[in-house]
Amino acid sequence: MKDTTVAVRTTAAVWTVGVTAVLAGLPLVARGRLPDRLATHWDLDGGTPDGSMPLWAASLLPALIWLVTAAAVTVPLMRAGPSAARPWITATLLPTGIILAGAQAAVVRANLDRADWHEARQPTAWVVAVLVLAALAGVAGWLVVTRRSSASGHGGTPGGDAPALDLPTGRRLAWFSRTANPWLQLLAAVTGLVAVAALIVLAGGLASPGGLWTLFAGSAVVSLACALFSSVQARVSERGLEVSFGPLGWPARRWTPGDIDTARAEIRRPAQVGGWGYRLSGLGTTVMLRAGECLVVRGRGSRTDFAVSVDDAERGAALLNALRTGRSS
Repeated sequence: MKDTTVAVRTTAAVWTVGVTAVLAGLPLVARGRLPDRLATHWDLDGGTPDGSMPLWAASLLPALIWLVTAAAVTVPLMRAGPSAARPWITATLLPTGIILAGAQAAVVRANLDRADWHEARQPTAWVVAVLVLAALAGVAGWLVVTRRSSASGHGGTPGGDAPALDLPTGRRLAWFSRTANPWLQLLAAVTGLVAVAALIVLAGGLASPGGLWTLFAGSAVVSLACALFSSVQARVSERGLEVSFGPLGWPARRWTPGDIDTARAEIRRPAQVGGWGYRLSGLGTTVMLRAGECLVVRGRGSRTDFAVSVDDAERGAALLNALRTGRSS
């Protein structure tokens, strides 16, 4: 529970700080190419500007609105617990941040290189694209988080400390465990924000695209890789063992009970397997996200092991051995 709380708070804090920096910093970065006042509202009929703000207000007001919104959403929801809060925080803060950051980029782009704010034109296409992106991001975030929560909440955990169990006849048991590396998740969030900021600057036409495209592509790749391999889930059921990665549960490796020769729990440390992440060593393949207990399996006919660092590995190995040998009572 404590780790989940820290992860939710850290992710919300990183997203809040990043969006605030974009909202407050974007007009300031481009101030040399902007008029003294910025057009911030357009007539819906003619698309001509009918409202403006001074540069400092156009910079600080959206940031203040965002901070108040983030606090109003996060604080009450966290009181209900991290598991209940995470889907709503994701579905609220993610699209809201995208809308505000996209709107700020649209305002800057519309006023860029204009002598007077009356010359700015309504960025209709950009606003529509931002709204669509925000809606998709909100739905995707909700589905990812609720999928993870439902996966972790399903199935019973068999009791006993033995490496094998007697399964009750007619009962269907399942074991699930998940491990995440908060440092990799933080790196994914930070590099993701860098990629978003670079994309907003590119869309706003604030800099030449050459170096920014490189920054965007590099940050996006690092963010995606860290997000995919910063968490791992292991599930044992009558279908065997499934080990999946990332919030989407992809990629994944699967073994049927008949594919497995042995299953056990073992203590492993990063120094033994050559570091963190997906490692190949003399011990075989190890998914090392934290030092300590690992679920270790060896396939039939294989000479090497596959290990994944998850909690309660001994119970998972016990259930897997019982399924493999067909033990029931």
